[in-house]
This record gives sequence, C-alpha cells and structure tokens, in this order.
Amino acid sequence: MVKYFDRFRSLPVRSLTKKRPRSLAGQVFALQVAVVVLLVACAVIALVLQSRHDSGAEAKRRSVAVAQTFAHSPGVLASLNSPDPSKILQPLTEAGRRAAGVDFIVVMDTKGIRYTHPKPDRIGKRFVGTIEPSLAGRVYTESVYGPLGHEVQATVPIYNQKGKVTALVSAGLRVKNVTSVVGRQLPLIFGAGAAALVLATGGTALVARRLRRQTHSLGPAEMTRMYEHHDAVLHSVREGVLIVDHGGRLMLANDEAKRLLELPADAEGRNISELPGLDPTTMEMLSTGRVATDEVHPAGERLLAVNQRLTDRHGGPKGTVTTLRDSTELRALYGRAEVARERLKLLYDASLGIGTTLDVVATADELAKVAVPRFADFVTVDLADPVLRGEEPTGTASDMRRTAVNGIRDDHPLYPRGKLIDFLPSTPQARGFGSGRAELAPDLAAAPGWQAQDRERARQIVDYGIHSLIAVPLQARGVILGVANFWRSEKPQPFEEDDLSLAEELVARAAVCIDNARRYTREHAMAVTLQQSLLPRALPEQTGVEVAHRYLPAQSGVSGDWFDVIPLPGSRVALVVGDVVGHGLHAAATMGRLRTAVHNFSTLDLPPDEILSHLDDLVGRIDQEEVGADGGAGVTGATCLYAVYDPVSRRCAMARAGHLLPALVHLDGGVTFPDLPTGPPLGLGGMPFQTAELELEEGTQIVLYTDGLVEDRTRDIDVGIEMLREALASHPDRPPEKSCQAVLDALLTERPKDDVALLIARTRAIPPDHVADWEVPFDPSAVSGMRAAVAQKLDEWGLRELAFGMELVLSELITNAIRYASAPITMRLIRDRTLTCEVADASSTSPHLRIATTMDEGGRGLFLVAQMAERWGTRYTPQGKVIWAELALPGPEEGQEETRWLDVLDAEV
Repeated sequence: MVKYFDRFRSLPVRSLTKKRPRSLAGQVFALQVAVVVLLVACAVIALVLQSRHDSGAEAKRRSVAVAQTFAHSPGVLASLNSPDPSKILQPLTEAGRRAAGVDFIVVMDTKGIRYTHPKPDRIGKRFVGTIEPSLAGRVYTESVYGPLGHEVQATVPIYNQKGKVTALVSAGLRVKNVTSVVGRQLPLIFGAGAAALVLATGGTALVARRLRRQTHSLGPAEMTRMYEHHDAVLHSVREGVLIVDHGGRLMLANDEAKRLLELPADAEGRNISELPGLDPTTMEMLSTGRVATDEVHPAGERLLAVNQRLTDRHGGPKGTVTTLRDSTELRALYGRAEVARERLKLLYDASLGIGTTLDVVATADELAKVAVPRFADFVTVDLADPVLRGEEPTGTASDMRRTAVNGIRDDHPLYPRGKLIDFLPSTPQARGFGSGRAELAPDLAAAPGWQAQDRERARQIVDYGIHSLIAVPLQARGVILGVANFWRSEKPQPFEEDDLSLAEELVARAAVCIDNARRYTREHAMAVTLQQSLLPRALPEQTGVEVAHRYLPAQSGVSGDWFDVIPLPGSRVALVVGDVVGHGLHAAATMGRLRTAVHNFSTLDLPPDEILSHLDDLVGRIDQEEVGADGGAGVTGATCLYAVYDPVSRRCAMARAGHLLPALVHLDGGVTFPDLPTGPPLGLGGMPFQTAELELEEGTQIVLYTDGLVEDRTRDIDVGIEMLREALASHPDRPPEKSCQAVLDALLTERPKDDVALLIARTRAIPPDHVADWEVPFDPSAVSGMRAAVAQKLDEWGLRELAFGMELVLSELITNAIRYASAPITMRLIRDRTLTCEVADASSTSPHLRIATTMDEGGRGLFLVAQMAERWGTRYTPQGKVIWAELALPGPEEGQEETRWLDVLDAEV
C-alpha cells in the first residue's frame, strides 16, 4: 500500500502559468508581483484622470471670477461710452490679465467685435466663441480653440444704468497652464509600489525558507510511520473500502470489504470479472465505475449499502473508490419503523376520510375504502338493520345487513351489499358482537365455527384465496352497532395479534361517526316526517287550473318552504307559496302554522292583500311569543305569495310579501315576470300590502317558486332567474308535470342546499255557456220571474232534478237582498263541479244564520239555504257583497232515478 501512495506523491504539481513546474513560494511571489503592478497602474490612471478633471474645473472657475470682476469694475461703462474704448480698455485688460494669471481678457460689443486682446492685431475682429447666452444675461463658459490654442473661457455681460446689456467681457486661459499635482504625486506612487514589491519579495523568501526547512525535517522513517498509521486505520474500520483502477482491476480491498464480499486473499491485482461470488449488480457497478449513492446490494445473507465515487475529479489517477456498509440489521429496523409509519399514516387518513357526511351507509363505505389495500384486501361492514333506519340496535347478531363491501377485486364470493345475514353464535362476528372484543381467525381453512355459517360459501371463499379474518365490533357509547370484517388474500402473511390494535383503532373511529350518523338519521327522519305531514299530500282537482308541484328538502335538513292549492267559491282557486326563514323543526312547525292560517283566512274569501295582512299579524305574534318564552330571536319573518285565479273572468289577483316574482309562460312561448307591488316580509309590519290583477289567456302557465330554486352560494339570483326563464321558454304546450321536471333538471344539478318548492298551474276557462247572469229588478215581485228563468236554464243544462232546491235557495237569497240590501242586485249561475248560485248587491251588511224559535215569524230562510246547499257563504267586493251557495251535481245513477221519478209524476198529471 505504501508503494501505491508513493505513486500519488510522485505526481507533478502544475504551476499557475501551466508552462513549467514552479514551487508554491514561486507561485505566491508571482501573484504578489501581479497584484502590486496592477495597484500601481490603477493609481496612476486615477491620478491622471483626476488631474484632468481638476484642471478643467480650475480653468473655468478662474475665468469666471476674472471676467465678473472686470465686468463690475468702476470706469468700464465710461470707457465703453468714450470715442475710443480700445485706447482706454486695452491697458486695463492687459494689467488685469497679468495680475489675475489668465491668458486673456477680451472686451467686446454686443456684436462680438473685440475692443481688447493680448494680441493687438486681433482687436476689431470678431470674438471666437458663443455670445448669445451672455447677451441673454447669463454667464457662459466653454472650451474652444482660439488664437492662443486650447482655451477655457468665460463670457460675462456688462450692464448699463438701465440694466441693459451694453457690452461683454470674456476671460480665459489655456488648460496646460493650470497648475497640476501630477508631477509631485507620481514619484510617491512609484516609490510606494517599489516598497511593496520589495516587501513581497522578502516575505516570499522567508516562506520558501520555512517550507524547505519543514520538508527537510521529515525523513523517510517519519514518512513510513505516517503511511503505516494510514494503513492501520484503513484495515481496522468497520466499513469496507475498494479501490479499482480505470481498467477494472482491484487495486485495494481492506479487511472489512473482503469479509463482506467474501473475497479471496489474492483478490488485489485481479480483474473484477475474475472475482468469484460477487452479485451481478455489484459486479456491474464496480466494472462500469458509475457513481452510486446508498444503493442496497445483496451479498449472501447480507444487505450492503454501497457508495461509489470517481478518484480523478481532483487531478488524481483514474479509477473509483467504493465503500460498503452492512445494513442488514438497520434494514430490519427500518422495515419495522416503516410499518409503524404506514399504520400511523393509515390512522391519520382514516381520521380525515371517515365521517365526512352524516350518512350511515356513506360512513361505512368510507371505512371499507380507507383500509383497502393498505391493511386488508377486502373489507365488509355489517350493521344491525335498525341502525340503518336511525333506531337502536336489538343487541343480537341475527339481523345484520351487509352495508359496505370493498376490495381489490369485484369477483369475490363474499356476501353482497344489502343482504340480511343471521350470524351463528360460532362465527367470529357473533362472538365479537356479543363480547364487544375483536376476534382473530388467522387460518380460515381451519376455522370450523366460521365455516358452519355457510359451508358452500365458506369453501368458495377459501378457494378464492381469502385466508385470514379480523372481526371487530362497531361499538360507540356502550352500544354495539355492527361488525367490521377485514379479510386477506393477496398478502401471504396472515393477520397477527399486532394487527388487532390497528383494526380496533380504525373501527373505533368509524363507530363514533356511524353512531352520529344514526342519531342524525333518526332526527332527520322525525323532522322530515313532521314536515311531510304539514305539507299537502295531494292537491285537489280544480276546473280552473291544471296543477303540478315539486318539493325537495334541503341537504342539511328540513326547512320552512311550503305551497298550497285552495279551492274557493265560484270555481275560483287560490295558489300559495311561501318560505319561513331558518331551518329545522322550528321552521317546519312555523310553516305548518302559517299554512293552517292561510286555509282559515281563505275561508273568509278575503282579497290577497288582506290575507297577507292577517298573516303578517300572525307572524308578529309568533315572534313575540318566541321572544317572551326563551328570550331568543323569533322567526324574523317569512315570505309569501298569494294568488287567486277566477276561471270565469280569467283574471288573477296577486299580492306578495317579500317573495320572488312569479313567472308567466304565455301561449307564444314567451316568459315574463309581472311587476307586482313589493311588500315587506311577513312579521315586519308597518307597511300595507297591495293586490295587482292580471288578465290571463286560457293556457297560460303560472310558475310559483321559492328562492332555493334560483339562488345558490355559487350562483347569483339574477343568473338563476335567467336560467328559469330559459327552462320555461318555448314550451307553452308542455304539461305542468313535465315543466316541473324540466325546471329541476335545468337548475338543480345536485341535492339543493336549501329547500325548493315549485308550483306550476296552467289556467283554464269555464265555457260561457256554463255561466248565466241576470239583472234582478229591485221589486219583491221579481222573485217568481227569476225562479222561472233559473228553472229554464237548469232544463237547458239537463239539471231539472236540482230545480226545486235551487229555486228555494235563490228565492231566499233574492228576497233577503231586496228586503235588507240595496240595488243593484245581480244573480249568476255557474255550472262546474258543483252548481253555484251567486246573488250580489251593493250592501256590505252580511246575513247571519240563526235558529228561529217556534213563535218566530221569520229567521228560517238561511237555515233552509244551509240545509239545501252543500256550502254557502259571503264574500265582499269593492261594490258590496256576494252571497253564494253550492249544490252538488247529481251522479249518473242519481240523475237517472230522478228523471224516471219526474217522468212518473208527469204521466200521473
């Protein structure tokens, strides 16, 4: 090994110039000389440049001072005004030039003609330079080539008593005459450079002598001892070292490398390809000389961490040096740490991925998905059947339903999702369900208790390759909800006792989430049941409108949206839609109260604005009750739209309380939103509501909806209304049922965040031949004539059997109107699902039904009307009131019997 390192010692050291070998002291000396010369050159250049700058500045400064001094000298103006200014000023300028140390002082007129000059022959000639700035009153300096050479001159104006420029004076000097310090500083600079060079030479000589002295003191024995120490360290370290030259020959292998690779004693000097027992990957790396970092290579039963680097990167000989470390035990420890890390990562992912929704089935699916394939190859979750409905489990494993199944493949023979399973007591699932502890079945082929559940399916499962099982009960708050099953097939190692803790931790987290979802399911089902009971189950059939509706509860639970269709007297119909602020049972209960109140107020047959006023008072009282009961906030309002459509007149009266505008789909396919008067939401009070009347063509669709249909967190309400318009447009002939579905498909892509109520009604009109109107004379004798007219109309309609009852009813109503009301009096018959008789007068006094005693002469008329009619009542109009009564139309059989009875009477007569 000493000889090998002697080869490296004999290699030459290159000089900085790369021309010939030079000592380290020589290299340092050459570098110092170069630095000194560079510094001296830089100093000289800087001095020359500074001198030139100072010379120019000094020339300008002196020229300006002399010119300004002469321009302001006394007697200059008088001399300029004399007949011969040159005779007076020439001596003065020459004396001033010599005293000031400048080369010239020139006085000139405003045209630049000289009065003075150091050379008399130049007097009377034009001044060489720029005079325009000075004529403008400025001091102007410039560098020119004049009669005296390269000059720096300054030109200054001379002013008269009026402040006007009357002449100019210029002073200047040649640049070379400015005193410079370059001549005095150059010797100092060169002297400092020479001194620095001398010091550098002396220092280099001292360093060279010291290096020679240190080198001479190191003899062969000391050098040998140094190499022996290196050799001892190389062969005693617990890390293998290999040195291979560029030809693939092994130059050095220490003892640890020979032990790890099991190299023969004569391995050094042989080619790598000739060494026995080397792994192919290790031989390939050593032969090619590629760089490697912490690569793991097998060597018998060991795992070696290998690093390889090139030796010629710093001028050394070509080859590679390789280090080897035995990492077998470290690898095993790292494997255990990796397993622990993967388990912690699995638990972390489970905490994030399980329980994202309050849905029992979805939570079970999340548990099944998070454990595959990192922990098990297949996962099944079996829950007690009542848990899926939000109820408490029965406490036995006899009514378990497979809720979630997930695995690495879909062709497994496990029970499918949705199957109801009755686990036998001998199965791990039943034992775990009863004890509340996890059950381990490491070898399913040798588990008779598990096979007894279904022997044929158990055989298929074992043949499929599933060999190990862990069954963990889903237990939360002391209640066992079901069992989670973890199966292995692809992983050859079975489940072990260490896997139980991980499985139990996974299931414990999921059990709490499933129990929360179960409780939410129960409460949500109760709330939905309450809400569904408060909403209309089936809408009554009406002649005036064809109705379709949709109601979608919110994703987060129940809310306060509602709709209704209420039949009114005279074949009219009321369409209602509303929205209570808030969510939950309180909003649903308030919605039920408002819907009941709307039904009650509708029986009074009030206009839409008055009904909204009554609802506003009701919501205000509800708020006061809520605040007074618990001190909290009340309903804080609700919105409502109330519309009444009359199929006889085809007019629709609407009023709204803070609700969105309805949409009207016309016969030409156009969609409009009528501008109804805006009213405040219910419960605020203080402002009246207004009713607007619209005349609608037969077949027009009235679309009422709540804000959940058109408004969303990611969508502006204007965008939603425009989408509603596009969904309704160009489809005037589409049935309301299909229109409802088309609107939901266009505006709702997923379950809504808020409740959605949608009501679409297509208007119809009662044919004119089903309506009869009469003007009633204000005379009691007119009653008989009206009875005859009504009897004739009923004969035309084929309703002779109702003539007697209707004549009795209208006789009483007309008689009361003539006796107690005021003119005009009108009467109308409407043939619809019922036969309606309406008597209108100009009085607002309403009759009341009372029970007459035996001795009373009157008071029995309305009693007879109530007995003969199905319903009767009073509604008020702006002109007075209308008293109406409805008689049921006879059925087919009833009509035939009545006709035969009348025919018999006619024959007898």
